[in-house]
Amino acid sequence: MSTFHPTATACPFTSKTDTTDQHEVFTQERIDSSAAIVSDNISQIHAEYDLFRQSCPLAYTTNYSGYYLLTRYADIKAAALDSSTFISSVRAVIPSDPRGLRRPPLNFDAPAHTPYRTALDRTLKPSRVKRLAVPLEKHAEALLAPLLAARKGNISTEFAADYAAWVETEWLNLEPETAPKLARTASAWVDAWRRMDAEKTTFFSTALYDIARAVLADRRDNPRDAEEDPASSLLLERGSNGEPLEEIHLVGCIRQSLVVGMVAPPLMLGGICSYLSDNPDLQDQLRNDTSLIPAAIEEFIRIFSPYRGFARTVAKEITLHGQIIKPGIPISMTYSAANRDPEVFDNPHEFILNRENISAHVGFGRGRHRCVGQPLARLALQIALTTLLKNTRSFRVNGELQFARMPEMGIISCPLEFTV
Repeated sequence: MSTFHPTATACPFTSKTDTTDQHEVFTQERIDSSAAIVSDNISQIHAEYDLFRQSCPLAYTTNYSGYYLLTRYADIKAAALDSSTFISSVRAVIPSDPRGLRRPPLNFDAPAHTPYRTALDRTLKPSRVKRLAVPLEKHAEALLAPLLAARKGNISTEFAADYAAWVETEWLNLEPETAPKLARTASAWVDAWRRMDAEKTTFFSTALYDIARAVLADRRDNPRDAEEDPASSLLLERGSNGEPLEEIHLVGCIRQSLVVGMVAPPLMLGGICSYLSDNPDLQDQLRNDTSLIPAAIEEFIRIFSPYRGFARTVAKEITLHGQIIKPGIPISMTYSAANRDPEVFDNPHEFILNRENISAHVGFGRGRHRCVGQPLARLALQIALTTLLKNTRSFRVNGELQFARMPEMGIISCPLEFTV
C-alpha cells in the first residue's frame, strides 16, 4: 500500500473568518501537539474536539505513524457504515498492537469477518443476556461488600476490574477460578499495551492465549449449547469455502473476547461515579428511583465514551472535505467526539436524563463492527450502578483521579468514600 502525507502544513479548513477562534491556525505542529491526541485530560480533549469539529474536521497528525482524525458525527457515521471503503483488516485501533497481530472479528473484513460475528451474536440474544442478570447481581454484591465495610475503596481498580472479569467469565462459561486470573492478566496486558511495551504485552497476551486455547480444547471435547456458549458457537461456524474456521483464528477470537469487555467497565464506572459525586442531586434521584438507571446509563455512555475512537484504513482513493486520501491511510473515527457534536445533540457537554435522541449516540460504534457485547455491557453497567446506589446513602470522590492514555479516554482510578 502507498504511503501518503498531506503536503499542506496548515489545516485546509481553517479560514480567517472562523468564528470559533480567529487567531487559531492549525499547523502540523499545532495538530500534533493537540490535547485531542496527546492529553489524558478529558475536558481538554473535548475542547480540542470542538475546535477540530468546527474548523478542521479532517485533521492529520504524524503521531502513531500518521493518521487522519474525523470529529464530526455525520462523517464518522458515514465512514463506519461504508465498510468497503473504510476497512478494518489493516488498522482497527490507534495506536495499534505493537506486535502487529490481527484477530477476528475486529481486525477482519467481510466475508471473513461474518462467521465470527454470527457466532458471538448468537450467544447474546435478549433471552441469554436476561439470564445472566442474576449471577451478575450476586457478583456485584460480593465485590462491593468489602469496600462498603471499609467505607472507602477504588471503584475502578477494586471493583470494576474484577466485576468485568466476572461478566466475561459468565458470558464465556469459564471456570470460576479463572475470573481473578483474568482480571489480573487482562489489566496487566492493557497497561503494557497503553505503554507500547511489546515485551510485556507479549508476555501477558500469551497467558490470555493459554486461557483461550484451554476453553476451545474443552469445547471440542465437551460441546455446549451454541446459544449459550461462545466457543461452542464458533466451532459450529464455517468459512466461505464451507470448511471449519482455522484454529489460529478461533483461538484469536476467544482471546479477543477475553479482553474486549475488560477495558470499558472501569473507565465507565469511574466516570459515572465521579460525575455523581459532583452531582449529588442526580445521585439521589437515581437512588430513589432506580427505574431511571437504564436511561442514565445510556446518557453516561454518550458523554463518557471509554474509547476515543476506532480506526479504519482507506481501501480506495477518496475525497473528504476537499482532501484526496490515498489507499492505505488510517482514519480515526472519533466516536467520543461524535457523541458531543452539537449538530446532533443539544447542549452536548451536559448530562440530560431521557435525552430525546439518545439512541443516536455512537458509544458502541456503528456498522458491521459495532460492539458485539453492547446488550451485555448495558446490563452489566445497570447492575453495577443499581447495586452501588441501593447499598449506600451517598458516595463521593475521596482522592486523586487518574486518567487513561490513548486510545482510551476516561478515569482509570476513582477512589470513593461511602456513607452506608
